[in-house]
Amino acid sequence: MTNLFVRVLVIAGALLVGLSVSAVAVFVSIDCGSSESFVDENNIRWVGDDTYIKTGESLTVENPDSVSMREYRTLRVFTGKKNCYSIDVPKGERVLIRAKFHYGNYDGRSSPPIFDLQFDGNKWDTVEIEADERVYYERMYVTKLDQVSICVAMTKPGQLPFISAIEVRSLDFGMYGYLDPNDSYYSDWTNYGDSTHIRFPDDPFDRYWEGVGESLLPISVGSETRILDTGLLEKPPQSVLRTAAAPRKSSQIVLLNYTYSTELYINTYFTELPQLNSSQKRSFTVYMNNESISNPIIPPYQSALKIPFNISFNSSNTVLSLVPTRDSTLPPIINAMEIFKKDAELNDGTYYTDVKALALLQSACYKLQEWSGDPCLPESYNWDWVECSDDKTPRIVALYLGNLGLQGSLPDFSALDALQVIDLSNNNLSGEIPDFFRKFSHLKQLNLTNNKFSGQIPSWLGENDTIKIYASGNPGLCGLEIPCSSPQGNNVTDSVQEMKSGEMLIIILGIIIPIFFVYD
Repeated sequence: MTNLFVRVLVIAGALLVGLSVSAVAVFVSIDCGSSESFVDENNIRWVGDDTYIKTGESLTVENPDSVSMREYRTLRVFTGKKNCYSIDVPKGERVLIRAKFHYGNYDGRSSPPIFDLQFDGNKWDTVEIEADERVYYERMYVTKLDQVSICVAMTKPGQLPFISAIEVRSLDFGMYGYLDPNDSYYSDWTNYGDSTHIRFPDDPFDRYWEGVGESLLPISVGSETRILDTGLLEKPPQSVLRTAAAPRKSSQIVLLNYTYSTELYINTYFTELPQLNSSQKRSFTVYMNNESISNPIIPPYQSALKIPFNISFNSSNTVLSLVPTRDSTLPPIINAMEIFKKDAELNDGTYYTDVKALALLQSACYKLQEWSGDPCLPESYNWDWVECSDDKTPRIVALYLGNLGLQGSLPDFSALDALQVIDLSNNNLSGEIPDFFRKFSHLKQLNLTNNKFSGQIPSWLGENDTIKIYASGNPGLCGLEIPCSSPQGNNVTDSVQEMKSGEMLIIILGIIIPIFFVYD
């Protein structure tokens, strides 16, 4: 059996027409490494990734004309330790996210890199593929923030992460509400009785229903036969309910032959396709190994029945099967099945107000905009210019913004109220020391060296218990008792003096402030 949750995408060229994406809150398809938009054979509109990311290099696979699916012809390659795409999604939305990869020997080395895939600060998977494979990874979960971030991260020196395409789809409210919103899930959708792979537009949520028909007898209905509205919250598409599978040589269908110890959430779907006469009866039971785990199932005609299971597979070889009841005159059938496997618990991400404050800083400072995704998570993949606490919900405790070419005045980022260190050295920042700095009650170090700050160092800096200030290289920055025009203005030394709140000492600038001064 192929890997249940990560599989090489089989290319299907059937043109599907039908429902519009307008009914879905979020339906985003990003062709990474491309700047063009196009509509594919499934009537899905793709956009280039220029507006979603500012890092990486856009490249093309070695033989693009041989790749039938256009989103696999280009890719974006990265050199940094973590690079992220951010897509706006309402908070609390249940989403299906999909990341696609095709190495395509873009670099002529015939050696695909190994790297990590992440989302919203969570580890997703390790991408390790063959040179000619086209692979996708999926997760389904409920968003904790108002953005989805999908990131690739370098795990081995010289092995450059890349990505070919990203898809983000909203699912309707109420769909899969029994799945824990604090967890993410591997997902698998199966379409029995037909080798066709069903997706959008037949399924407006663009779930990939993989066709299974090789080992079973396919059963289908005529094009004029209508499956009535099932009323099911999961909204299985009509296409997967119009086909079914029955056993070819025995009276039993094996659904799963599972060899892992894990918990699965399973939805099975049944509908009677031919209209049975009075002498016919189809009735069967679901068995796990040799034990019945369901009541007798009689598929309804022109409707659908969902039978859910929450099963812990705790043996080395567990078989899930459909077995006919004694009074059944027809073999079992099945139309479709969904399987969800719980992954690790979702983290809550970096403290929300800290993330918003960093976004404010980034909007004002172009040099900071190449960083995206969660600033602190996963652990060891924080942004280069922040330091994070080790809390379950991390806080930003230090900003290292030195030597980044920042200029002008700073936006109010006082929401970062856990800051202990602010390093603004060696930039072109100007104006007075921002008044909002008084709100940083935990501040221990402030480095303003080599900027263009002017005016007086405010007395409220002394309200902190102990602070180190580095302020040399700001010709217009003066003390409380020495005006800016004084020749003493910047005759500073390299000495460091420490004072506690309430102590009084006149420093070389004539400033009476109960704090540390460090002049380089």
